[in-house]
Amino acid sequence: MGRAFEFRKERKFKRWDKMSKVFTRLGKEIVMAVKSGGPDPASNPRLRTIIQNAKGAQMPKDRIEAAIKRASNKDEKDYEEVVYEGYGPFGIAVVIETSTDNINRTVANVRSYFSKAGGSLGTSGSVVFMFDRKAVFRFTKGDFDLEELEFELIDFGLVDIDENEGEIFVYTEFEDFGTMQKVLEEKNIEVISADFQRFPSTLTELDEEQEEIIHKMIDKMEEDDDVNQIFTNMA
Repeated sequence: MGRAFEFRKERKFKRWDKMSKVFTRLGKEIVMAVKSGGPDPASNPRLRTIIQNAKGAQMPKDRIEAAIKRASNKDEKDYEEVVYEGYGPFGIAVVIETSTDNINRTVANVRSYFSKAGGSLGTSGSVVFMFDRKAVFRFTKGDFDLEELEFELIDFGLVDIDENEGEIFVYTEFEDFGTMQKVLEEKNIEVISADFQRFPSTLTELDEEQEEIIHKMIDKMEEDDDVNQIFTNMA
């Protein structure tokens, strides 16, 4: 689970760096969190998590505070989270997570990305069952011993733990996100990012040329401001 996630995460971060749109997306997440749970991070775990992620992405503090203030305005538009599913070229399963203030615009765009690549947008439930949704926490390794940390976290929903390039990745089931978040906070572990990822139950092998076609489709999708995350079962 860990290595594949880390590779995808690295590739996504590189895309975000090129697109320079990560702050806009984090701003939207802050708006949704504030509108659903209030502007105080102490009493709003979702907002607290997004602020952690924003700091991990080096989003300026004043921009984070401005987004919270803006979201507190009743006139500020809200966003709806919508998941789209479909098949790309070569039968690759694709799940797209979006947040949008205009569903008609978003679904039309997503459908066009599939069609232009030779794929097709599917119905709800047509693909998502092929993925396991996990919570993933990332923080600096520091002086932590991986085996000791695994023993300490096993009773709080830990399903996997991994280390890569000086960082530790902790995985839990989707429903154990809050429990793990709380225990990491109690241990004063400074989380760089915490989010949900979808891991395919089976992988499809493609050749290099086919992979490039899929990556071009994904790159086009990720240029869309409404798109937050994309998952595939490509090996």
